[in-house]
Amino acid sequence: MDRSLNRIELRGNVGQDARVSRVGDNTVCRFNMATNETFKDRSGNLKEETTWHTVTAWNGKGMPDFANIRKGVCVHVVGRLRQNRYTTAEGEERSFYEVLAARLAIIEDSPMM
Repeated sequence: MDRSLNRIELRGNVGQDARVSRVGDNTVCRFNMATNETFKDRSGNLKEETTWHTVTAWNGKGMPDFANIRKGVCVHVVGRLRQNRYTTAEGEERSFYEVLAARLAIIEDSPMM
């Protein structure tokens, strides 16, 4: 049994139409999605916090038709988190996190957060 676990599960709205491209015989889909958390602050006022996530999904089992991943659609994503590092043209090191989807479902007729 592995001692580590890297699993993420998200449900939220797609921020813009997915970017779909071919890589060899495979199809890859990339999109941003927003998740919302509602909580009360110390004063008792309701606050909503939105977090944006970058999702990458490869075609195959457990994947819907990528053409249906459009702005505003509610999706449920199960996958793992991966950190990517790169160097800017100015030589500055940067990094970002992306969700690599193992399963992706479009949630139909569901009021979203």
